[in-house]
Amino acid sequence: MKMKASDRSSMRIALVGTRGVPARYGGFETCVEEVGSRLAARGHDVVVYCRNQQPGEPIRKEYLGMRLVHLPAPRKRALETVGHAGLSVGHILSHRVDAAILFNAANSPWLPFLRAANIPVATHVDGLEWQRARWGKLGRKYYRAAEALSVRLSDALIADAVGIQDYYRSEFGADTSLLTYGAPILEHGRSDRIKSLGLSPRGYHLVVARFLPENHVHIIVEGYTHSRARLPLIVVGSHPYAEEYTGTLHALGDERVQFIGGVWDQELLDELYANALVYWHGHSVGGTNPSLLRAMGAGAATNAFDVGFNREVLGDAGEYFSTVEDVSVLTEKAERCSSGLVSRGAAAGRRAKLYSWDDIAEGYEQLCRDIITGILHRQRGKGRRHFKDTAPSYGLLQDQGL
Repeated sequence: MKMKASDRSSMRIALVGTRGVPARYGGFETCVEEVGSRLAARGHDVVVYCRNQQPGEPIRKEYLGMRLVHLPAPRKRALETVGHAGLSVGHILSHRVDAAILFNAANSPWLPFLRAANIPVATHVDGLEWQRARWGKLGRKYYRAAEALSVRLSDALIADAVGIQDYYRSEFGADTSLLTYGAPILEHGRSDRIKSLGLSPRGYHLVVARFLPENHVHIIVEGYTHSRARLPLIVVGSHPYAEEYTGTLHALGDERVQFIGGVWDQELLDELYANALVYWHGHSVGGTNPSLLRAMGAGAATNAFDVGFNREVLGDAGEYFSTVEDVSVLTEKAERCSSGLVSRGAAAGRRAKLYSWDDIAEGYEQLCRDIITGILHRQRGKGRRHFKDTAPSYGLLQDQGL
């Protein structure tokens, strides 16, 4: 996708609905940092709305060329995202922008305010949030309704995976713009940082995930402990609202499993990916996942949970699991036939090069121009499901009773 010189005029773009930057949490924040910084480098005025900085961290007004606006958020899981997005939209109404990108369909109740102010907006709908096990019946109903509102009131919809595109086409007859995440191509050969954790190259299995049932860390840990693995399983991750699930994970582990918490040092995390014998990826409902792409960019041999989203990205470069027994078999296979993992990692690295943040940022730039100029029109659809409550399961809600 090449932009004409006449199309290079500067835009003021707001990125709304995430925790903001620097990216420390998940895919949305990574996308905001990678795309927003590139748009800023192209001469656009990029405003990122941020919340809840780390304790003691100075509040930044600028980061990688992006302007940051910090606003409070309720410290309650059900309200944090939507509450902060509402304050952010209120700020936008008094500090107008040319276009807004709203991340997370859950924030769609604020779309009428942007529409009333005639601010073009594209909604990044994320994965199938209503399939996440953490939401009860009311939460799932909310997310399903929010999807419909996103379809009805957004100028454009953004999907990060073909499976998400298929879902919105099947459920609503709505088109989406496919804008995936990018894969950083990481430096190989460095291992000095992991030595501080007592680890050596190709001497451990690795999991990096938020502790949520749909990320299937419990299946990985239990399957590993049932195996005869000699190398340790390093588990990187946590979640502020998942104390019970975190306790379950620790109970499933044995002395070979090392829970090291969240790793916010990106250099150390990159070394963990690049030197792992195997990276285990259990995510199932979030579309294209940055952790998977980062592992692939590091050349890590990857075993992924068997859903379409993961097969779409990893393809034949990976092996797949669905059950505790699958994990046990693949764990022992990895340690028994480790020579084949090198070629699998190389294949994953080649696939990672298909996911370029530069190309993705250019896609966002063009999308913003299209919604500003009206090439993509409002009222994309009526937001009505074609088949009530019969959505195909592009993700998975099988959580082994948890």
